[in-house]
Formats: sequence, structure tokens, C-alpha cells
Amino acid sequence: MRFTSLLLLSLAPALWAGEPRQYPPASDVKAAFLKLLDRPKVNADIKSDGPKETKDGFVIEHLSFASEKKANGAIERVPMLILKPAKPQLAKPQLAKPQAKLPAVLVLHGTGGSMQGMVPFMKELAKRNIIGVAIDARYHGERSGGVNGAAAYNEAIVRAWKTKPGEPMEHPFYYDTCWDHWRALDYLVTRKDIDADKFGMIGFSMGGIETWLAASVDERIKVIVPVIGVQSFRWSLDNDQWQARARTIKAPHDQAAKDLGESAVNQKVCRELWNKVIPGILDHFDSPSMLRLCAGRPLLILSGSKDPNCPYEGAKLAVAAAKQAYHDAKCPEKLNVIVEDVGHIVTPAQQRTALEWFERWLK
Repeated sequence: MRFTSLLLLSLAPALWAGEPRQYPPASDVKAAFLKLLDRPKVNADIKSDGPKETKDGFVIEHLSFASEKKANGAIERVPMLILKPAKPQLAKPQLAKPQAKLPAVLVLHGTGGSMQGMVPFMKELAKRNIIGVAIDARYHGERSGGVNGAAAYNEAIVRAWKTKPGEPMEHPFYYDTCWDHWRALDYLVTRKDIDADKFGMIGFSMGGIETWLAASVDERIKVIVPVIGVQSFRWSLDNDQWQARARTIKAPHDQAAKDLGESAVNQKVCRELWNKVIPGILDHFDSPSMLRLCAGRPLLILSGSKDPNCPYEGAKLAVAAAKQAYHDAKCPEKLNVIVEDVGHIVTPAQQRTALEWFERWLK
């Protein structure tokens, strides 16, 4: 398929305004992030309901795997959906066998969502002979204990905030789900239907943030697409643009304000909470630093200029850092940034562009 978005939606010079902060070398940042999230691995212990063919021409499989053994001895299990075409239409028909390997894209949902909500996008991938894979993030979907929306997620972040020094601490706000995606890849590379050299990752909102966090340090992800997720946490805090982000997980911010003796959520509350539950996000694990690690791999950033959750001025700092890294890596053609004049929504045009990007770089 001809890829036209690069021609039709070129980057305006103003997009690169602003000087990025100085961060440690990318290799040091990668090592530090991997160390922060590291924990003992457990046997994946795959449990599958078996593949089932749908009436609209797809094969879907519901399964789960073990991700880690928690401090209380419980095994954290991660539900997963794998969706693929029932009859792949490959470039060489003689290769269209049941054992033919296809590219795969991990699809990450947003706050309060679930892997089931990603099925429509996964079907669009499958129409293009790309396997779609999705998991439920921590305390979402099947991992929410039967609670709808983001209530269980909020409660988990409150518990993390209240963890006392020296006690085992979870990081449900982004970080633990990054670990789950790395463990998902450990399993997916063993499957006979997936080409382990052709993985992509796309995430929406919360999933977009998890995408640039998880994919930046895992080079098994060859194509990266964060959607309405690129921003600078530090910029938003320093420039009093933290309010919309705080509202996405209101309960932990309210609890932190109460515990800190503040009458309302403010910059101090955000700084204290974020530094504890997502350590480093205001410094070397912020998007302007982490996006540098993607250089060399195709990266498509889709954002909205009116997005209050990911303020545009902060996002520009992240994009500027990525642009410099891709220039230094001598592969500027592998970076594309499209900013629509919208708020915190995913537009049909963004979805089409993402699908075209995966077709271009994974086929």
C-alpha cells in the first residue's frame, strides 16, 4: 500500500521549538529503567481456551500467563487476546499455510479500558495480515476484581502511595504493566504463528505512555506508535498544566493531598505522588529522555494540539529530543509526527495512519 501520510502531513518547523533538557546517555537511562522494573521471572504457565474461529473470518484465542510472583506469594496472571486472520492472504500464495508466520502488534488500552476494547483495531490489523495482541493492564478488565472502569486501578495506586519505606511496593501506575508486556513478548516469541523479528506496539492514552516506556528499552519492538500519550510530565508540572493528568486518577491525588496536609491537589501533591509511584518520570524516565532510545526503529507519534492530558508544549520537547536522536542515528525518515487540532481523543485519521505505518514497516 502506498504510504501518503508522510507527504500530506509534513512537520511544521514550529513543532521543534524549545530546547530539550540534558539527560544522561541513552544507554544509562535504558539500564536504569530496566533495573528499576526488574523482578524474578516465573514460568509463563500458559493457560489457553484454545483458538476459535469467528463468523467474520478471524481466529481469536483467549489465554493467560504468569508474569511474576508477588511479595505475598501470589502469582500475577495476565489475560491476553490473540487475534489473527483465519486465512492469511500472503504475498506468495504458496506460503499461505497454517504454520506461516505473521508480524504481530501489541495493542495497549487506555485508563479504564480493557483488552476487549482493542478488538476492533486488532481486526483491522488482521485484515492486513498482522496478528493483534492485547492484554489487560494492571487492575483493568479481567484484573479489576469485577470492578468496572478505573476504580480498582485508583485503589491500587492509593495503596502504592501509602506503602511505608522498606515495605514491598507495587507500581501499578504504568510501570508494572510495562513488565507484563515484556513478559508477554517472552511468550510470543515462542509461538509458531508469529514472526519474532516483526513486532510492533501501539497504545492509546495510558497505553500510549506505556508504549514509549516499554518499547523504548525493548528492541524486540521494531515499530512503535504512541497515540495521545507523548508529553513531558516535568513540563506539565513546572508550567502548571498538571490538572488534567491528575484527574485521570483522581483518588490517589486526593489521598496524597490529604496525607500531605494540603487543602486541595496542587503541584506539591503531584510532585510527591508522582515521584513515589512512578519514580523518575519527572527526570530521566520522562518522554523527552525515553524517546531517544527508540532511534533507529520506526516511530510514529500521533497527538492532539488541544490535548489537556498531554499538553502540546511539553509534547514538543519530547518530539524535539526524538528528532535530534533520529538525526544523529541518520534515519530521520523513520520518525513521523502528526498533530491534529483536537483534544484527548483518537481520530479515525490517526487510526488509519497507524495501520499504514505498520503495513509500511512490518511487511
